[in-house]
Amino acid sequence: MEIKLLSEQEVTDDLQKQLSELYLQLNGEIKQLSLNTIFERPDDIDIATCFDGGSLIGIAMMANYKVVSGHKGMIEDVVVSDKHRGKGIGRQLMEKLLEQAKKRKLNDVLLFSGHHRTAAINLYKSLGFTLKNSGLYVKKLM
Repeated sequence: MEIKLLSEQEVTDDLQKQLSELYLQLNGEIKQLSLNTIFERPDDIDIATCFDGGSLIGIAMMANYKVVSGHKGMIEDVVVSDKHRGKGIGRQLMEKLLEQAKKRKLNDVLLFSGHHRTAAINLYKSLGFTLKNSGLYVKKLM
């Protein structure tokens, strides 16, 4: 297995298809953007991947942005193939993103997780994430 950051040059139709199939295990109700669209502004995103041979078996993304309170990263879309869970792949993907956050000199890395995702929450806590006393509000525009 290989954990690495994905580059725009590595995007192929086959990789896009594999990502689309993998993402369905996380959430089948959300319309997905293509990797080409995501990479239109490559400094705004880091994508950690896990490949087993030529197969994509895990992915995690971090959106990077600047606001008055600092330079931040927001981790989103962390998913490991159900056939490969429990092998530490999620931890390795997260560690790769946190390593990149340090290189980018981010002030904070944030993430949201459903309260029912116990294994994910335990992973995040073990990596030093703490629960922030706030609420998440969403307004759908599309």
